[in-house]
Amino acid sequence: MSETLTRRKLITTGLAGLAGIAGISAAERIANGYGLVPPDSGGIWGVGETLTYAAQRMLMSHHSMAREFSPCEISKSIPVTNGAPQTDPYQRHLANKFRDWRLMVDGIVARPSSFSLTEIQRMPARTQITHQACEQGWSFIAQWSGVPLSYVLNRVGVSTRAKYVVFWSFDPRWDSLDLTDAFHPQTLLAYNMNGQDLPPDYGAPLRVRVPRQLGYKSVKFLTRITVVEDIKKVGDGRGSALPSHGFSWYAGI
Repeated sequence: MSETLTRRKLITTGLAGLAGIAGISAAERIANGYGLVPPDSGGIWGVGETLTYAAQRMLMSHHSMAREFSPCEISKSIPVTNGAPQTDPYQRHLANKFRDWRLMVDGIVARPSSFSLTEIQRMPARTQITHQACEQGWSFIAQWSGVPLSYVLNRVGVSTRAKYVVFWSFDPRWDSLDLTDAFHPQTLLAYNMNGQDLPPDYGAPLRVRVPRQLGYKSVKFLTRITVVEDIKKVGDGRGSALPSHGFSWYAGI
């Protein structure tokens, strides 16, 4: 057993043991020492959120890959919830085939930028067939093509102080990822689904695809990406619009 694995095992064992003995305060003290307390760690479920997030990051944060499937395994039926926004700004872009749409990328970056859909489609692309897992039953397997989020982040020059990447949408929903998932090779800014332009109900013109987390982390209808050091200063400070509705910020699978 390697020294790194032994160290990680001791840390995760300690987290679990102290959580059982002393509750959230002890577990969070250990996790906090390694920068592994999730933004929504407070409240009655806080210790569970902390242990889930910290243990996963300690054991397999950089190397684990979501399963990829063969073309014959693509779902015949692709359910969708909360279709395309009916707001005027989105509907105008949709009618114009997103020719005037641009993705803003800002925050603590060296080169704040905005990109048209055509510019994004010209960037180095990756295609994957992965499972969109949903705890409410909206699950399916599909082929996704897009630019790795890491490519865009490297292009704008992420600050060494950065800790989170925040995603804004035409939809009221917003969310964020830590840098581990943001730079993971399977995390895409997807503009194509099953060989076709991304349909409106599935997130056109651009959506995040995070195969290692539940589907609600794959924010649709993107408008802006912001790189931040402190997520506590964004929204209600819990890293996402969804914890207030009972969902976890970290949704690893």
